[in-house]
Amino acid sequence: MLNINLWIWSLDSNITVQTDNPDLTPCFQNTVLAWMPSIYLWTAFPFYILYLKHYKRGYIVLSVLSRFKTFLGVLLWCVCWADLFYSFHELLQSRTPHPVHFVTPLILGITMLLAAILIQYERLRGVQSSGILIVFWFLSILCALGPFRSKIMTATTQGQVKDRFRFVTFYIYFVLIIIELILSCFKERPPFFSPVNTDPNPCPESNSGFLSRLTFWWFTSMAILGYKKPLEEKDLWSLNEEDTSKVVVGQLQKEWDKQQEECNQKEARAYMNKSSHVLNHVGDDPNEAEPWIDNKKQHKQPSFLKALLWAFGPYFLIGSFYKLIQDLLAFVNPQLLSVLIAFIKNKDAPSWWGFFIATLMFICAMLQTLILHQHFQYCFVTGMRLRTSITGLIYRKSLVITNSAKRTSTVGEIVNLMSVDAQRFMDLTTFLNLLWSAPVQIILAFYFLWQTLGPSVLAGVAVMILLIPFNAAIAIKTRAFQVEQMQHKDSRIKLMNEILSGIKVLKLYAWELSFNEKVLEIRKNELRILKKAAYLNALSTFAWVSAPFLVALTTFAVYVSVDENNVLDAQKAFVSLSLFNILRFPLNMLPQVISSIAQASVSLKRIQQFLCHDELDPNCVETKKITPGYAITVTNGTFSWAKELEPALKNVNLLVPSGSLIAVVGHVGCGKSSLVSAVLGEMEKLEGEVAVKGSVAYVPQQAWIQNATLKDNILFGQPSNEHKYQNVLEACALKTDLQVLPGGDQTEIGEKGINLSGGQRQRVSLARSVFSDADVYLLDDPLSAVDSHVAKHIFDKVIGPEGALKEKTRILVTHGISFLPQVDHIVVLIDGRVSETGSYQELLKQNGAFAEFLRNYAPDEDTEEDEPTMLEEEEVLLAEDTLSNHTDLTDNEPVTNEVRKQFLRQISVISSEVGECPSKMSTRRRVCEIKPVETLPTKKKDAKKLIEAETSETGTVKLTVFWQYMKAISPIACVIICFLYCCQNAAAIGANVWLSDWTNEPVINGTQHNTSMRLGVYAALGLLQGVLVLISSFTLAMGGISAAQKLHAALLENKFHTPQSFFDTTPTGRIINRFSKDIYVIDEVLPPTILMFLQTFFTSLQTMIVIVTSTPLFAVVIIPLAILYFFVQRFYVATSRQLKRLESVSRSPIYSHFSETVSGTSVIRAYGREKSFINISDIKVDENQKSYYPGIVSNRWLGIRVEFVGSCVVFFAALFAVLGKNSLNAGLVGLSVSYALQAPWIIEDRRPPEDWPAKGEVEFVNYSVRYRKGLDLVLTDLNLRVNGGEKIGIVGRTGAGKSSMTLCLFRILEAAKGDIKIDGVRISEIGLHDLRSKLTIIPQDPVLFSGTLRMNLDPFNSYSDEEIWTALELSHLKRFVNSQPAMLDYECSEGGENLSVGQRQLVCLARALLRKTRILVLDEATAAIDLETDDLIQMTIRTQFEDCTVLTIAHRLNTIMDYTRVLVLDKGTIAEFDTPTRLIASRSIFYSMAKDAGLA
Repeated sequence: MLNINLWIWSLDSNITVQTDNPDLTPCFQNTVLAWMPSIYLWTAFPFYILYLKHYKRGYIVLSVLSRFKTFLGVLLWCVCWADLFYSFHELLQSRTPHPVHFVTPLILGITMLLAAILIQYERLRGVQSSGILIVFWFLSILCALGPFRSKIMTATTQGQVKDRFRFVTFYIYFVLIIIELILSCFKERPPFFSPVNTDPNPCPESNSGFLSRLTFWWFTSMAILGYKKPLEEKDLWSLNEEDTSKVVVGQLQKEWDKQQEECNQKEARAYMNKSSHVLNHVGDDPNEAEPWIDNKKQHKQPSFLKALLWAFGPYFLIGSFYKLIQDLLAFVNPQLLSVLIAFIKNKDAPSWWGFFIATLMFICAMLQTLILHQHFQYCFVTGMRLRTSITGLIYRKSLVITNSAKRTSTVGEIVNLMSVDAQRFMDLTTFLNLLWSAPVQIILAFYFLWQTLGPSVLAGVAVMILLIPFNAAIAIKTRAFQVEQMQHKDSRIKLMNEILSGIKVLKLYAWELSFNEKVLEIRKNELRILKKAAYLNALSTFAWVSAPFLVALTTFAVYVSVDENNVLDAQKAFVSLSLFNILRFPLNMLPQVISSIAQASVSLKRIQQFLCHDELDPNCVETKKITPGYAITVTNGTFSWAKELEPALKNVNLLVPSGSLIAVVGHVGCGKSSLVSAVLGEMEKLEGEVAVKGSVAYVPQQAWIQNATLKDNILFGQPSNEHKYQNVLEACALKTDLQVLPGGDQTEIGEKGINLSGGQRQRVSLARSVFSDADVYLLDDPLSAVDSHVAKHIFDKVIGPEGALKEKTRILVTHGISFLPQVDHIVVLIDGRVSETGSYQELLKQNGAFAEFLRNYAPDEDTEEDEPTMLEEEEVLLAEDTLSNHTDLTDNEPVTNEVRKQFLRQISVISSEVGECPSKMSTRRRVCEIKPVETLPTKKKDAKKLIEAETSETGTVKLTVFWQYMKAISPIACVIICFLYCCQNAAAIGANVWLSDWTNEPVINGTQHNTSMRLGVYAALGLLQGVLVLISSFTLAMGGISAAQKLHAALLENKFHTPQSFFDTTPTGRIINRFSKDIYVIDEVLPPTILMFLQTFFTSLQTMIVIVTSTPLFAVVIIPLAILYFFVQRFYVATSRQLKRLESVSRSPIYSHFSETVSGTSVIRAYGREKSFINISDIKVDENQKSYYPGIVSNRWLGIRVEFVGSCVVFFAALFAVLGKNSLNAGLVGLSVSYALQAPWIIEDRRPPEDWPAKGEVEFVNYSVRYRKGLDLVLTDLNLRVNGGEKIGIVGRTGAGKSSMTLCLFRILEAAKGDIKIDGVRISEIGLHDLRSKLTIIPQDPVLFSGTLRMNLDPFNSYSDEEIWTALELSHLKRFVNSQPAMLDYECSEGGENLSVGQRQLVCLARALLRKTRILVLDEATAAIDLETDDLIQMTIRTQFEDCTVLTIAHRLNTIMDYTRVLVLDKGTIAEFDTPTRLIASRSIFYSMAKDAGLA
């Protein structure tokens, strides 16, 4: 019917092409053009139906819009079939119509019916705007335009309309499809029954129409808002449901579990085969099979990669599909270019050709832009989901890993997994499609080049193939450097984490220099590798710039020299150049993608390694079955901290009757805390059974306090119950503390409980357990950190037989003897074994080790009957209030931001309520004397934020920031770099101008002359450009690294010099974020970004110059284009910059929360709060992604608009410039470090003599101090004199200012007025290091750093081994250290985790013995030690420091009863100061304290 002739007839060149008035033949119009939309719709239909089946959003109520669209669809069907019936009518009239007139209306009619049905089906599936149909109507209009014009032309030329009926139906059809297209652009209302969106600020994307999504128009509102004012947290849209942690992590977790399941099944099968085989041959010992499995385990790990692919692959593939279309479109333009050049050469061609080609080029470029950005959107969203899911998975894993696994992965390393490694995946997704797309592009480019230049192309191919191993070698080398650099980075972050955790100790010992050296040492290695990587990078940049040129050069050279008649004309030269330029991208990206994949594979291994760590066995503690009548049973239990370590508890048998109180006693390190951990299921159970009945509450030895309000710390996620809550506060003696804390129970507690004293932390921790109302209480020495009278109160009111927990089962680890007679049962541990058990009386009768111990230490029995002790109002340091003197690290301007102003307003309201003296309210506030408690307003809401929210800059990046970075590089280097770039671009322009001149050279007898000269100049110019590129990227790389070194050193120096109060009010996570992410930006992101920026800037300049000189008319267009571009760019930069800042501010809390969680895992697990902590973490990650997602979209939004503005290469480059400008911010804003420098370490002309202090006299003269400006005085007008060699005991209620007094000696706190003199020298006049190195302190919280024991004792290596061993012997650690295979090189883990708290305290004592200065300060140093060791230590101190001045803050009064004098502090003033005997005789405050402790 329709044969080949039809096609020949349908495209008659005389009608269609070679005429000034082109037209299409009627047959082509009625077949191909008419069928194209139908073919499209029917092809898309099956896939679309499948998609709609899975798309559930409820249905949309039938609207007027929907009725109209459907009605028009049916109308169109009727119109099309009217044609069909007309054809039948003609048949009956015996006029034979062409077959086409039957086929086309039939096809069109069915298609229109399908469209109408689709409109309704989409409505039922909740589709608000249909992309498929918009494209269909658009295609229909495009294909109808030809016939539309042609029918009018025919009618006008013939002067009449031949086929009236079809003529009318066609125009009705045309009008209807236009209306359909217009209606399709409107979107329907949101679906009915869709899940109710309670979001205050939902993302408009999910409800936006197809066109709006295609052009990212829905983002415009945010761009405008960001331009009007700096964006804030509240302006951000919530995440789309499918991007939230809950959904994304769930997907990955499901796939990962499947992988683990598969792996375990394989292993089980292998094991069964192997063990049956072993059993048959060896005999009956199943253990024979064990070693084999252990080996196997290392070989086969579940594949994390597969899990990622299954979870996120399908979504990513949609992006890949877009990429394929975009790649194919990329080759249309060079073809059009060759047609255009041919058209310009051909003088006879009709002019509409040129317009047509230009329009096609524009449309093609636009399509490419739209499709490319859709592809990027899919890639970036996949990347974002990867980061979310990996972070979530790592967080969930860290809650369940065993203690041995925790040793191998420190907090620092895991944070790196979360930040850097997850980021690597995110970066990779953008390029991943190039793996297949680059080869496709390369093959296509060569195919077209072959057609243009013939076999000469092979020369170019050879050059490219030669360059591939060169690039690959660079990539492999870069990868090796990367791995090495990651290790250095890990250790640097790990060390920084510890330094920040123990910063107070570093300051007290004046060890900053030693640790500064350590960090810089690691940093030096890191930069050494960065430098090598930079050299390689410069080489690869050289390859990247020169490759296309070298390929073009060799191809042209071969082409002109092979045959005289080969003429290089404009068409050949420029078409092949544009193809070579397309080639340049895939060729250079391939090695980069491969190296990127290599980096990601390193990260993949690290993450997989972590996710495969052993988990705690949730079933190692039996909770279902238990011997009746007992709450805890341990049968033949042997436990160790890790499978490979010696057991810490051996053969333990323990039966705890329900409702009883059991005390566990023993020496330091004998396994008391281990026993508690074993019952919690935190240890590896090697053999035996543990059973616990009911819920558990746990109070660890070192209280774990969250960065939240005090009330939240106690409620710990339980619903609030005011009556119960008040009772708990009363029982735990917290009422008085609350009256003194600035915000009552709404006071925010800093990280690690920094603004509470040790005793308060312990009581909060205890209150948390009492409030939880569990069945079993595990109390790990909660009484050691509080004063003796408070301990008595807590025992009576909470733990003891009459306390709040009297119905519950309690295990109490304790060193206090006075409570033992009141417990039901005592368990004595010696070296991990239970040596004896029984009640107090039974053990005395047994006359064993315990009885011996008691006789030595028990207070005299004849103390008079205890009167009930009333707690006095303890005054607690109003310490760490708010508004520190410094702003956050990211702030380089005074504290004037909005938040603070608002905050001060609140404070002034509060303070006026409290009855504050109306003194000047400047940016600092003054707290006047607090009036009696009754006048405190009941509402203490919004009370005090201790930890300031991290603020970010707003507005444009200040020039000073750029200047700082330029200074760090060195201004001369900057000038040189710019100059080199100018030269290099001049060379490039030269080469292209020379080439176009060469192509215009006249052809004589079919050949060109001077070809060799032409080639020579072209080669010289091109190579010159390459060399200049090499030099400039070298210079830039060197500059970048020297900047990185200077900036890191300055940041580190600054942090070491910052006063302690800064660290109390800034979360460690935030400081770590500066040292990890921001330093990473400076090291690895800024230099390439600047490189990109410079290249792009100069390239666009070069393009402009070339175009304007060759076509001066273009200058007219430049101005409006530039204005348009400028506006779009202004909108973008304002918004995107602020989004970047918000993103980096919301990143720190993820890591802060994470490190907090890791340190409290045992508490979280004991209370069963894992789920809610996972939720908190998810919320924090989502908050971060909330600012990241609009950031991605803003880049898409800008891209489409900028490329539209230029819609040609000219401004394409500008995109990079903008991007380049942007990543400049993040790093530099992070670096505008606020300089909070404290006093100098050494003041040269004020250095005290070498032997100072010779006598050790300490004198306080009218001394007052406050924690920070604007707070109350903590010590007021102290006047006292301590003679050399005196032993002074300092006592007082919690918060009386005891610890503050010692901090003043070390100038951690600076005087508000008055002086401290040591041997007559004013300490405020000498350098801090001179002062601190001459004093010794044994602090309240023992802090150890990871490293060897020797490093912990002597970081400067200034003592010999003998001296160290002597110190260890005197501090009773020699036996322990000797028993370790590594002796002095025994590795302490992070924070000294692998030593018991008591042992850590002894290490601190050994430090003091080594330093042996004239003045020694003991800050409750022996609180965590059993009495016997305490006695030995007191002996050591008395003998070793006999002639030194000793100041001791004591909780156990018996330690200071024989001191020279006792100083009693009360509310920051001296209440009493005399010898102990006189004080007791005078029935003073000291007497009442001694009496409480049973000593008077």
